[in-house]
Amino acid sequence: MYRDDGPVCRALGELARGQLWPLPGAIIALAATAVLLAAGVGAETTPALFAPVVALLLTGPASTHPHEGRMDWLVPPIIRGIEYGYLTVLGFAQGVSAPLVHVLIAVLAFHHYDTVYRTRQGLRPPEWIFRAGLGWEGRMLIVAFTGLSGLLPFAYAALAAYLGLLFASESVRTWAGTGRGSGVMVDLEEEDT
Repeated sequence: MYRDDGPVCRALGELARGQLWPLPGAIIALAATAVLLAAGVGAETTPALFAPVVALLLTGPASTHPHEGRMDWLVPPIIRGIEYGYLTVLGFAQGVSAPLVHVLIAVLAFHHYDTVYRTRQGLRPPEWIFRAGLGWEGRMLIVAFTGLSGLLPFAYAALAAYLGLLFASESVRTWAGTGRGSGVMVDLEEEDT
């Protein structure tokens, strides 16, 4: 859940039957994505467009492995770094306007924060939100394919609008229906004295 895997990543995990440890693949995927982005930010952007496939092939098969190892908590932040870094670097390298890149990253950061906070409150997000949100690999693959066609600004705008509406509306619906809080405001400074 914290990984925010989409259907493609989960299918690869099912094929591997949870037999692969998640951390080694995630670290190699991070390094490979960084190398492909560094090689593809100049005039020749083709290497950067292959980064999502490489990251997916390295991290996807381990998606169904229980992340219970001592250092497995690092896998979701590494995947976030891969996704955010890829979307940011490719967007700026391809001339997508800075506000559009920032809006897309902000929408994704909101979704990931909301997922973590809900889980800590015992309000596990519904499974459909991860499928409808396309997963980290789906979002990166869409951006890569549209990068080949030269429609990258359109892809960033469409993803930001679709995901923003999806994540915000589902979050508001969930939090509005929880009945949490009594509506009583407490002045913490008065209580300390």
